[in-house]
Amino acid sequence: MASREAPFSTPESQRITRDPFPGSRKIYVPGSDPSIRVPMREVLESPTESHPSESERPAPLALYDTSGPYTDPALDIDVRRGLAPLRLDWIRNRGDVEELDDIRSEYARRRAGDSELDGVRFRRTRRPLCARPGGRVTQMHYARRGEITPEMEFVAIRENQLRERARELGTQHPGESFGAAIPEQITPEFVKTELARGR
Repeated sequence: MASREAPFSTPESQRITRDPFPGSRKIYVPGSDPSIRVPMREVLESPTESHPSESERPAPLALYDTSGPYTDPALDIDVRRGLAPLRLDWIRNRGDVEELDDIRSEYARRRAGDSELDGVRFRRTRRPLCARPGGRVTQMHYARRGEITPEMEFVAIRENQLRERARELGTQHPGESFGAAIPEQITPEFVKTELARGR
């Protein structure tokens, strides 16, 4: 039977695939604030019969990059630390959460006290947060108050996938809306409205 210490203590855990995907590169599309950086993958198209040379190659196609931080060669990765808390400043800046002294859930406390799990536990680097008394901290709640959050702007940028570049290349397939009133350009305001409606 494998030891519970295996995930972080074996040589295999030290070898993380960081190689870039062939024919593409990771880019970040900035938002209105420097903290909003939406990962995209710029995919280079191969030469075709109509564009056989490198100089005639179409402009790169931008896709939303779901590979996470592991494909960013500029980042220092340590699986024992877990992922960076990208939204932490956004959450704290809203002023509607507070830090707890420790975890409150009985289940979480039992797990924290189980020494058999020490080998697979992430390092705890910050205290848990919770809503201030009487507060609600969901994106739907903010949307219904008429607020546009950094998260909403992030989603709008992600959903557009730099489509203006694709339009420059010529006709783009319209896709299928399935009856939804989706605008040509996804804006943070549109995301807010959809969230407020519960969609």
